Amino acid sequence: MAGRPPLLAGDKLNLEKVSCLLVDDSQQCLDILGTVCTGFGLRNFTKCQSADEAKQALSNSAFDLMLTDANMPGENGYQLIEWLRRHASETNRYIPVIIVTGHTRVSQIARARDCGAHFIVAKPIVPKTILERIFWVAKDERAFIECASYIGPDRRFKREGPPPGMRGRRAEDLPIEVGEARQPNMSQDDINLLMKPSKVRM
Repeated sequence: MAGRPPLLAGDKLNLEKVSCLLVDDSQQCLDILGTVCTGFGLRNFTKCQSADEAKQALSNSAFDLMLTDANMPGENGYQLIEWLRRHASETNRYIPVIIVTGHTRVSQIARARDCGAHFIVAKPIVPKTILERIFWVAKDERAFIECASYIGPDRRFKREGPPPGMRGRRAEDLPIEVGEARQPNMSQDDINLLMKPSKVRM
């Protein structure tokens, strides 16, 4: 897997006391995520079917991890994460976030990266992939970056920033709106490569 070692049989991570927020407008998908998380040893999770429900939960309780669907009616998962990073309480503002999505076009992977998510996972979900992402964020030592245009884990590959006149999005990226596919979805390895963190040269 790009940039990260695979989860090994001897690696251990106790998730019994981890508090997890699951967000998806589909009750079936929530049930699947809940079953997968229960299989990892998670016992304390809250299920929400909208961004508004998730915001209410985040305002009332402390969480250690959030898994959210990207494409929900009304406020979507990207917007929820942007709200989380800028407006949630200090307790929840910096928690690891994993996006789960059925649409993995380049533009959406870039949006997941730019909204402050840690990882994005393609549906249908593979439990081993979800567990690896949870393991990776648990071991992550990246600094959090907070500036006018971005709040989230450090993703810089170089210190120069985007080219002059650019805001960090590529001109050839497809629109965010879901429609007929104009190019093949990205594979999970391609997603990993795009979301891969890199140490900043000091």
